[in-house]
Amino acid sequence: MDSAHHFNSFLRDDQTASQQLPYTILKQADISQRQLHEITEVCSILCVSRATAIILLRHCNWNTSKLFDKWFEEEDEVRKRLGLFKKTKTSPLVQTSSSDVCSFTCEICFETFVGGDRGISSNFCGHFYCGGCWGGYVSKSINNDGLGCLSLKCPHPSCGAAVGEDMIFLLADIDSDKGKFSRYLVRSYIEESYRKTKIKWCPAPGCDNAVDFVGGNKTNCDVSCLCSYIFCWNCSEEAHSPVKCETVAKWMSKNKDESENMNWILVNTKPCPQCKRPIEKNQGCNHMRCRAPCRFDFCWICLGEWSRSHLCNSYLEGVKSNASEKRKEMAKMSLGRYVHHYERWIANHDSKQKALQDFRLVQDVHLKKLDKKYRQTNPILSFVTEAWQEIIQCRRVLQWSYAYGFYIPENEDGKRRFFEYLQGEAECGLEKFHQCAEVELEEHVNADRSIEDFIKFRARVVQLTVVVRNYFKSLVRAMENDLSEIRSYGDYWSCDLCTYVNDSSATMCVTCSSESPLPAEF
Repeated sequence: MDSAHHFNSFLRDDQTASQQLPYTILKQADISQRQLHEITEVCSILCVSRATAIILLRHCNWNTSKLFDKWFEEEDEVRKRLGLFKKTKTSPLVQTSSSDVCSFTCEICFETFVGGDRGISSNFCGHFYCGGCWGGYVSKSINNDGLGCLSLKCPHPSCGAAVGEDMIFLLADIDSDKGKFSRYLVRSYIEESYRKTKIKWCPAPGCDNAVDFVGGNKTNCDVSCLCSYIFCWNCSEEAHSPVKCETVAKWMSKNKDESENMNWILVNTKPCPQCKRPIEKNQGCNHMRCRAPCRFDFCWICLGEWSRSHLCNSYLEGVKSNASEKRKEMAKMSLGRYVHHYERWIANHDSKQKALQDFRLVQDVHLKKLDKKYRQTNPILSFVTEAWQEIIQCRRVLQWSYAYGFYIPENEDGKRRFFEYLQGEAECGLEKFHQCAEVELEEHVNADRSIEDFIKFRARVVQLTVVVRNYFKSLVRAMENDLSEIRSYGDYWSCDLCTYVNDSSATMCVTCSSESPLPAEF
């Protein structure tokens, strides 16, 4: 897939997206309906109860074909393995004390029950316990074992009889436990499915939707859930295309640990006064020598240059505090490159989140006001929606471009400088575009502006949308190719009209067909 096509698909509008999406979003009702269909099919074909069908399906990872093959080949072995023992006359679900059963002793609490008290056993064995002990046993499993409560067995130490859904609902003391069990059952359908490489939960906090990947290439596929969260199918992180998942994993791990690393460095190390690298003192002598190629000799206590006559025992006003401040400043400088990229990464993340909030306001309030004020129909006002969608997607690309830039090898100066040129052009254009869509739109919504001014505003937004898209096409193309085509600045030229970065061999701009100028000095 070429970069232009990839970026256009990444910034595609909703109408084309619905025709191209290789995945389906499943709500809770959709998941439950699919699950019920498979349970009903198993009940009908194998002539078993719903509880038994659930146990069988979980054993085969919700694969009905695999289940049917196993069942018809070795039914007895499957029953034995799963604790689905065949019922006998001596193993009813509930046994009531009667004339021939004068009393009943629970094997857990050892209480003896007489008269109308009942002992309860699993469907598949003859071990009886009182309702209170059963209820506590079931409740503890539901609240502590997670999906393990779906594999509950008889409490008897030597018994492997299964405890099915019917028993759970009979014995659970409170409705909340029944609700938890039902939610675990739905989770099992997604998390234990034989199709788990093609179906997964949306990772957004509080979202109960699942994504079913129905076809196509899963590499670099960004999924847009109904909850508005967009994530990478491969790694489930926030959408980061075109930055690779491996780079994102390293970056997120670094972000997670860096604050702790920073504190450790400040407490346990001091930076070399010459090359600024953090140094840990591992011997008793205060004479420190930095490693090659620096090899600077200095005093661990005052950070001054070391000499045979070096002394720092005399107190001088301000020296200690200055040395401490110097140490902190130098430690900060040693991590300056990371801080530079992280601050811009998080700033663009925050700008993207703010843009998402503003976009909802535009859709819910501003477009209605503009329609009423200027009597413009929705098709004419669609440029506002398209602009905000472009801003949000470009913010996402720009955010992750800083993670990408952090891992460009420092010795590849040409690649780094060219990437920073593309990144800077894209960021500068996006800032102008974002300000126009944010500030100027607000003026047209709330201030008394003429229809002529609005038409000029529309033309400006449309133009900026095109220009910024071209900036980001160039940036995305470079990141997709890992800057492999970058040789030197003279090998490319930037179109003055549309800003697209073309190869030096191109005599016309690939995007707008403008003639090539002399190679630019970047």
